[in-house]
Amino acid sequence: MTDLEMIKRFQDTRKRVRENMGKVKHKIAVISGKGGVGKSTFTVNLAIAFAAKGHMERVGILDADFHGPSVPKMLGAKGQMIQSDDGRILPVIGPMGIRVVSTEFILPDENTPVIWRGPLKMNAIRDFLSEISWGELDFLLIDLPPGTGDEPLSIAQLLPDLDGVIVITIPSQVSQLVVKKSVNFARRLNLPVIGIVENMSGFICPNCGTKVDIFQAGGGRKIAEELNIPFLGSIPIDQRICEDADNGKPFILEHKYSPATEAFMEIVDKIEKYLEAQDMLRENS
Repeated sequence: MTDLEMIKRFQDTRKRVRENMGKVKHKIAVISGKGGVGKSTFTVNLAIAFAAKGHMERVGILDADFHGPSVPKMLGAKGQMIQSDDGRILPVIGPMGIRVVSTEFILPDENTPVIWRGPLKMNAIRDFLSEISWGELDFLLIDLPPGTGDEPLSIAQLLPDLDGVIVITIPSQVSQLVVKKSVNFARRLNLPVIGIVENMSGFICPNCGTKVDIFQAGGGRKIAEELNIPFLGSIPIDQRICEDADNGKPFILEHKYSPATEAFMEIVDKIEKYLEAQDMLRENS
């Protein structure tokens, strides 16, 4: 294939994606520099929060973590399969009408590994964006694997109108070091950085309410200030977050008045204000 043919093929792909994504108002990618920081848990609860705040049945999640898809289990949708109807490929419907697409839904069983090189991953992301009948959505959240490899690069190339990325970190210095790489990755690709979230920010004792900084404190805010990007907030450790994820029950619905939920909802408010401001800028431009 010649260079011109490759360029034409890529342009055609972007056109199909743009047409299929035309009814999706906001597209947000959730990224992290390293694994184990609670990125997927954050994505699931963000989707639930949007749905609960007046966007029922108008929120979608694309689980682009092909090698470790966990979104279906967290939403209680594990074991379901993608269906087709009248030639359309339909996402799985989770709680509160959230539309979900994941490689988990196309594997023969939960123990089947995904052994794909870069081109296969890009093809899968392209198909998920261009062939799935997402319908009219207010928000599409894209849960990406850790790092700055094939999957986030494919999203950046296929969705030039991405509203931005949210970077998830934890208070440890190791996590903070790789946050810079994620932010610089977004900046090099001209992706807006909505802000940084510090997850697992201290443990609040369920008996006495005392907060203990198991790792450190303030690392997320410090690196946000250093990089001159918004700090969205800190979410404390709550053992029920893990329990609810394992049981397929979104934490913020099960424990509406916990400190972690309150912190999470404050973060959601900041994200909504950011998106509203961006919408106003577009309207006035």
